[in-house]
Amino acid sequence: MTAATGRSGVRAGPASLRLPGIVLGVGLGGFVDGILLHQLLQWHHMLTGTDTDNIGVKYYNPDTVSGLEMNTVWDGLFHTVCWLAVLIGLAVLYSRVTHRRRRVWTSRVLWGWVLVGWGVFNLVEGIIDHHILGIHHVHGGPHQMWWDIAFLVLGAVLMVVGYLVQRTGKPFDPEPGVPPARGQGA
Repeated sequence: MTAATGRSGVRAGPASLRLPGIVLGVGLGGFVDGILLHQLLQWHHMLTGTDTDNIGVKYYNPDTVSGLEMNTVWDGLFHTVCWLAVLIGLAVLYSRVTHRRRRVWTSRVLWGWVLVGWGVFNLVEGIIDHHILGIHHVHGGPHQMWWDIAFLVLGAVLMVVGYLVQRTGKPFDPEPGVPPARGQGA
């Protein structure tokens, strides 16, 4: 059986790495945010901006034990969503690439789509949590708007760079020598 088959079992072409790459990138981008900004640098937690939020969430001061506990619980929920995104991305990738799996990890196409997914994470998280809900900001304080805008700009740059990187890669075909169907690619 081929790695990429059509609905009736007919070979359809190289397995598309777009969806698994983007989903993996969303999860990995979330982990970078959560581990670097929430835990290591402690610039913010999920609810550290709720004293000035737009939806009326109770404020949990992260400088108190009880406030930090509640923020840590919400950070854990955030990391759970990131973890599920990575698992789903890996599952989709595993289902699409059934042969020569080692080769897929060196594919510029996959890593380009991962960068696009990371950028999608930044844009969605930045627009919803930082700007619409206002439940936290990248780095609170007098210049928080500039940090929030830089987060969005980084997301846009990651999307553009990822898109360009994936275009420079060869479509991943786990079974070279079998021509793909027209209109199919990675």
